[in-house]
This record gives sequence, structure tokens and C-alpha cells, in this order.
Amino acid sequence: MEETSEQAAEVSGETAAKVRARDERRRRLAAWRASGRQLWRASADHRLGERLAALAADAESVYDLTDWTDVYGDGVVAELERRVAGLLGFPAAAFFPTGTMAQQVALRCWAGRTGNTTVALHPLAHPEVHEGGALSSVSGLRTVHPTGEPRLPSADEIHDLADPFGTLMLELPLRDAGFVLPTWDELVATVEAARERDAVVHFDGARLWECVPHFGRPLAEIAGLADSVYVSFYKSLDGLSGAVLAGPAGMVEEARVWRHRYGGQLFQQYPAALSALLGLERELPRLPSYVAHARVVATALAEGFAASGVPWFRVHPEPPHTHQFQVWLPYPPEVLNEAAVRQSEETKVTLFRRWFASGSGPPGVSVTEVTVAEPGLEWTAKDVRAAVGDFLSRVAEEQRSGG
Repeated sequence: MEETSEQAAEVSGETAAKVRARDERRRRLAAWRASGRQLWRASADHRLGERLAALAADAESVYDLTDWTDVYGDGVVAELERRVAGLLGFPAAAFFPTGTMAQQVALRCWAGRTGNTTVALHPLAHPEVHEGGALSSVSGLRTVHPTGEPRLPSADEIHDLADPFGTLMLELPLRDAGFVLPTWDELVATVEAARERDAVVHFDGARLWECVPHFGRPLAEIAGLADSVYVSFYKSLDGLSGAVLAGPAGMVEEARVWRHRYGGQLFQQYPAALSALLGLERELPRLPSYVAHARVVATALAEGFAASGVPWFRVHPEPPHTHQFQVWLPYPPEVLNEAAVRQSEETKVTLFRRWFASGSGPPGVSVTEVTVAEPGLEWTAKDVRAAVGDFLSRVAEEQRSGG
């Protein structure tokens, strides 16, 4: 007799909820993998063998594979650091296994140098929402919030902040507010306001790469507003993992010491480094086209929702500031998720991936993040509107069936 998931769970000690979550994830991955049309394909959607084969086939185009493997950060890792420091216009850069560690170290270094352990940042910034309170519990830092509005703080809010602070951290774009960015003049004014308060400025630039079209400035000019910048390789550049912290030479050398203390001095990291170099070579030049087409997709989504008679919807921001944005609909996430996966399974078209209950909106409202990358460039506005109509018909079916 074939063993069921529930029976396997009893043997392994897994809870039924964990089994259901695992089965649902496998169902989604299978549906997305079989889809002929998507707006974006995540690297994590691929099987191990596929990712390894692709890296082995392509790595020689960006680095000499006759070189020795890296040992504690030399070789290909050092080359990646040099490349990113140059792109961002900083004298030095250090590779970290995670962005969380890179920013922990950066903010700790600046706290020591300024003599002030208080960091001003947005309450929706990554360290406040996604890192389990690590800034305070691991690094001994205190955080204050210049604003609670779903946008980056203004210069006036920085001037008026009652608490003295040593570092201002700005997440560009602010992901959990909808991948939003200020205007260039607003960003410059906010940075200048921090300087007037004798604070240093650190950019959480996990997605800084795709900010160039919005600001209309070169990458190095944007990064140059800050005293230090962290960038990620897997979010927009399709890398395996890893991040770089760039800044003044002395600060980066101190960061290397703290990296070792935090457990980030890995013996070998060549797969992550090679995939990062590939991302810089291939994806970075394409990002402006993704940003431009995201605006086409966002407009078509809004048109499709308006034509369908949905009682309420929101595409935010409109137009998108980067190649990522939010969509909000007045239905429970379980209804939208089932409609989305059924659309993928039955039509081989994936419009939306995961929906979540809104943490800031009223009950019954759900939000999803939309990313437009190379596969999405094939979608016309008409394609998007048709996919919206098909998706909403499945939402209606789920509601009628009590889903």
C-alpha cells in the first residue's frame, strides 16, 4: 500500500500543518515550472542539477576557471569585491554570505565610530520586519523611526526627530511599502538632513541595482550619497546567494574583522561569487528594460481589474518605481492562491504567485508582489488583461465553491 503524506508525517514526527505546507509548496513549484508564460522565474524554482549545470556551463564567460578555488575570500571572491567597489564608486568592498550579516556589521561599525548606538530607520525596513530583532539582540543597537508613513523619511522628519542618532539607514527601495522610492531631490535632502545632525548614512541597497531608471542617475552617483552601501546578488541579479558591503577602506577592513566574529568568514564561496559575476554581466544591463516593462504590466493590470468589475483593487505604486510592485485585492489569500495555482496548472500561464493577508489593511484584503523580468518582456498589455480576466473567473469559482 502506498504511504500517504499523513502517514509519512506520523513516522517523521512532522505536524499535519507542516506536511500540508510542504505539499502546497511542491504543488506551486510544479505548476510554475510547467508554466509556459510567467512574468518572472525565480532561481529557487529550479532543481539542483539545473542550477549546477547552468553555473558550470556559463561561469567561464566571467572568470578564468583555471584559477585556484578561493580560500577565505581570495581569488574569485576578491575579484567580485573589486568589481562591485568600482561599480558603486567606493574604495573597498567585502563579500558577506548574507545581507542580514552585512548590515548588522555595517551598523555596528558605524555605531563604534560615531559613538552613538542609535540607528534611525523606517519601521518597515528589513531589519525591523524580517530579522527577528537582531539589531538589538545581537548587535546591541537601538532603533528609532523618523516616520510611520509608507515611504522613506523626509528631510523635515529627519530634522525633527527628537532622538539623537548616529546612523540613518535608508532602504532603497522600501520593499514592504511597495518597493517605493523618493525623488532624487527628496533623497538628497534627506541625506543632507542627516549630515546636518552629524550622522552617517547607510543604504540598504539590496535592490539598489534597479533604482537607476527612477532616479535618472548613474549607480555610483546614487551610492555615493551614502557613507556605506550593501547590495544583494540573488534578489535581482539571479545569483545563488551573498552580498557585498562597500564603503571607506578603513571601515571595510573593520567590517572584515566583524564578519569573522559573526561567523561569516567562509572557507570557500566560489559558486556564489561566480553566480554574482554572471548576474552583474547579464542581468544588471537588462534591469532598465524590466523597469520600463513593469510600468506596461502595471497599467494593464489596473485596466483588467477595472474592466472586470472587481469591487476594489490597488496597484501600488502606479507607475512602479522599479520592476517590482504590489497588487491588492479584496479577497482572502486562500481564495486567491488557489485561483492562481489553478490558472498555472490549467492554462500554463502564471500571472500571480503568492498572496498574503494584508498586515496593514482591513480583514479580507490580500496583497501580492509582482516582479517583471526577462520572461515578462514577452507579455503585451493585451496578454496581461486577458490573464487578469481568466484569473478573476477562477476567483469567482473559488468563492462559489466556498474556497
